[in-house]
This record gives sequence, structure tokens and C-alpha cells, in this order.
Amino acid sequence: MLTRVKDKFDLVPDWMIADTAYGSGPMLGWLVDRKIDPYIPVIDKAGRPEGTWTRTDFEWDAENDQYICPEGHALKQFRRNYSDPNRGPTGKGTARYRALKEVCQVCPSKPKCCPNADARKITREEHEDARQVARDLAKTEEYQIAMKLRKKVEMLFAHLKRILGLGRLRLRGPCGANDEFLLAATAQNLRKLAKIFPAPQQTQKA
Repeated sequence: MLTRVKDKFDLVPDWMIADTAYGSGPMLGWLVDRKIDPYIPVIDKAGRPEGTWTRTDFEWDAENDQYICPEGHALKQFRRNYSDPNRGPTGKGTARYRALKEVCQVCPSKPKCCPNADARKITREEHEDARQVARDLAKTEEYQIAMKLRKKVEMLFAHLKRILGLGRLRLRGPCGANDEFLLAATAQNLRKLAKIFPAPQQTQKA
């Protein structure tokens, strides 16, 4: 949709609002690469049901390509240089970062980190940087305003389906669908105008 709008009207939005269904890594990466701020909840399954530290508790060190745990220890993807480029980091897909076993075994925070494993492991997706951009935006005041705007738009679609009976279209083809939605949108706009400009009250004669 964004591509069609750009090709037809030469318009590129500075930001976009959407629900959690659009909060996947590839979608967020596509938007961030095009300098579009994603006001979208991130699909994040990094939570741990046992209550131990999650990935968000670890600090990402982009310069050294590693995570730093709350105790200050490094989790690396590779700990030596490979002469064969096919065995080294690729920068694509999902990467796994590991701590040293001997470090985790004597760490005082092991029960909070990896009580059932010899060492802590963390996975990082290809579009994790874009996901972090969305997480940072979610902490802003602009994000709260965007969520209110999103609900207003979703309410219009809910009204079309539940009140105006557009759960299923009655006319065939794209032209028929366009006619139905045009009439429904007109009804919604008239309804809004009626609330903004109420009918004048008639005075009763004595």
C-alpha cells in the first residue's frame, strides 16, 4: 500500500500506526529502512514463564557484536576469527549468543538467569535493531497519541461492520465494493456532521 501511494501520489509518510499483527521483525525492518517511524506494538516472545531474566535485561553492545549480562559478562556469537568466511558471522537470519560455561557456573545470579542450563544463550533476529526502534518509540508521548488515533480509525471499521451491515458485501466486483463503501463512508460522515451541527430546537408556541 505504501509503495502504491508513493508511485501514484509521490507521498511517503514520516510515521505509521498499526496494530500488533504488523509488529513482526521483517515488517518493522522494512519501515525503518525507509525512514518511517513505526508506532506499532512489537511482537515479542522473549518472555520467560519461569520469571528469569529476559533478553531485554541484557544490554546490546553493537560495536563489539555482543550482549552484556546484568553481572557484566559478555555473551558472544563467535569467540575466535575464522579463516573460512563461510563459517563466520553472516549478518542474516537468527544469531545465537552464548556466555562461557565456566563463567555462568560460578555466577551468583545463575538462579535468576539460567537455573536449568549450563550457560545462558540469547537469540537475536536479523531485524532486532528495527524492533528496538519500535520499542523506544513505544516509550514516547507521541506513541500514546498514535494509539488513540489508531483506535478512532478502528472504531470506524467496527461501525461499518456491526451497525451499517458491511460484514459481507452485497454487490459483486471491485466497482460494487467501491459503491458500497462510498455510501457507507458517506453515512458515517453525515452522522458525524449531525453531531457537530445539531438540528435547531423548535420553540413551542404558548
